[in-house]
Amino acid sequence: MCGIVAYIGDKDAYPILLNGLKRLEYRGYDSAGVALLEQGVLSIHKCQGKVSDLESHVNGRSMKGSLGIGHTRWATHGPPNDVNAHPHQSTSGDLALIHNGIIENYAAIKEELTHRGHTFHSDTDTEVLVHLIDDVQRTEGVDLVEAVRLALDSVVGAYAIVVIDRKAPDSLVAARKSSPLVIGIGENGSEHFIASDATPIVEHTRNVVYLEDGEIAVIDRTHGLRIRNIKNQDKTPFIQELEMHLEALEKGGYDHFMLKEIHEQPRSIRDSMRGRLNLAKGEVVLGGILDFEQKLINAKRILIVGCGTSWHAGLVGEYLIEDFARIPVEVEYASEFRYRNPIVNEEDIIIAISQSGETADTMAAIELAKGRGATIFGICNVVGSSIARITHAGSYTHAGPEIGVASTKAFTAQVTVLTLLALMIGQKKGALGGSSFNRLLNELEAIPDKVQRVLAKEPQIKYIADIYKNAANALYLGRGSSFPVALEGALKLKEISYIHAEGYPAAEMKHGPIALIDEEMPVIVIATKGASYEKVVSNIQEVKARKGKIIAIVTEGDTVVKGLADHVIEIPDTADQLVPLLSVVPLQLLSYHIAVMRGCNVDQPRNLAKSVTVE
Repeated sequence: MCGIVAYIGDKDAYPILLNGLKRLEYRGYDSAGVALLEQGVLSIHKCQGKVSDLESHVNGRSMKGSLGIGHTRWATHGPPNDVNAHPHQSTSGDLALIHNGIIENYAAIKEELTHRGHTFHSDTDTEVLVHLIDDVQRTEGVDLVEAVRLALDSVVGAYAIVVIDRKAPDSLVAARKSSPLVIGIGENGSEHFIASDATPIVEHTRNVVYLEDGEIAVIDRTHGLRIRNIKNQDKTPFIQELEMHLEALEKGGYDHFMLKEIHEQPRSIRDSMRGRLNLAKGEVVLGGILDFEQKLINAKRILIVGCGTSWHAGLVGEYLIEDFARIPVEVEYASEFRYRNPIVNEEDIIIAISQSGETADTMAAIELAKGRGATIFGICNVVGSSIARITHAGSYTHAGPEIGVASTKAFTAQVTVLTLLALMIGQKKGALGGSSFNRLLNELEAIPDKVQRVLAKEPQIKYIADIYKNAANALYLGRGSSFPVALEGALKLKEISYIHAEGYPAAEMKHGPIALIDEEMPVIVIATKGASYEKVVSNIQEVKARKGKIIAIVTEGDTVVKGLADHVIEIPDTADQLVPLLSVVPLQLLSYHIAVMRGCNVDQPRNLAKSVTVE
């Protein structure tokens, strides 16, 4: 979850590192630091806080050097403070290292190194690794590359690292296992950039190499980029062209990335359908899964794994696939999946969902299922990500970069792809009739314009947010596929405003949560027209009888709920199965405006980071 950036070339490294850290800060903002190497002098500057705090910390100091590394941290081992900030330095003072991941056997290594005379200053697992590399280098008499390789061979855990050596001022070494690392190649190979993802690189070059698990990259000013694996075998770098554009990484006039990304949803949903939904031909084509299409159609069971917002999208997918394709679906928290000895066999289809394509828990679930012979489909947003590479097939969401830590457009893009998948299977399996299929295609094609109409209601939603900004608790209710939307709405409020909120199936409210309702409790209910409408109306009446405050998401023209609720937010009419793509948008805006009014850092909520690359 931490952010890594490094540079070697003929320019001043510090401005490149600093800007790169700002791009990566969504991955962690507990502390930040840089190390620069210039004429054999290694200088390290780091401090607790955000990248802006680091910028203030080094203000007025000479920051020269054309080789350097930088890090922005999300704390795992040890609290956020100056000492635990990266980069970490070896006992000899020669090496500096940055790390994203977790070294699981660090305690045993630390004990051994302590006996060997090493002194530790931080509480981190990372510091152990730089001492280990230093120890191997000195005791084995090998160069930095070989020392890194030998050290990593004894490490258990996940890592993306970059190491620099004061004695080798013209080179750096990087390696990865289970944590992402991408290398950008500058014009004529005269400079190289390393980062946790492509966001710090795109403004410098479009040519990148994604480092694979177990690979070690050596970059020096003379020979450029060389790659070998942990077994000391040379590998040929595979250069790809970035599809990302720089303007996608800017706020574009919005106050926050989250607000920008909420408003991008008409485009991101449309992009997720582009080339896949063909109204003229009356078909859905998902090119990334064509080779496995028949296996999907014949599936007896589908398992969906994901975490957080992706898990909620998977829950919506369960309703869609079972409804359209009549295939049993189970949705699992990826973080629990491999620890309960799940029943997985060769006939099973696993759909793994992750915005970043790097979520460690989801990758672990994939590896377990793959090992038992299941076919794995990935749904992710980042081209070249780990999940995209280790799955058998899959589909990108094409949502574009999502910088706000709280996912918004990722959710609707994931649901869009799951809807297309369910429609495709249902039609080809014969479980979804032609007239129903065509009606749903037309409804889905109209969704982006309808989302735009929901976004136009932002002033009304902002007014409601002002009324409830000081609430201590909130309850979200929905039935059917609106239940996962209730979960997602509650998660958004918790994530960015720090108000305690819970999502529940509306019918379950009377089995416990109704005890919480009083005149101070806002209850947000998704009460759109559909099969469960009358039941939801009854649930609203139960809340009103206990003096709860009702905020209802209703279909345009609704009069019944309007007469019961304290506030209504209307969304356009659509097919019942597609309501989540519309109803989630006012919940995102409500959470956003409440958080802003409470003075919260919307894009960087406390204790959180995006792209969760640790278990």
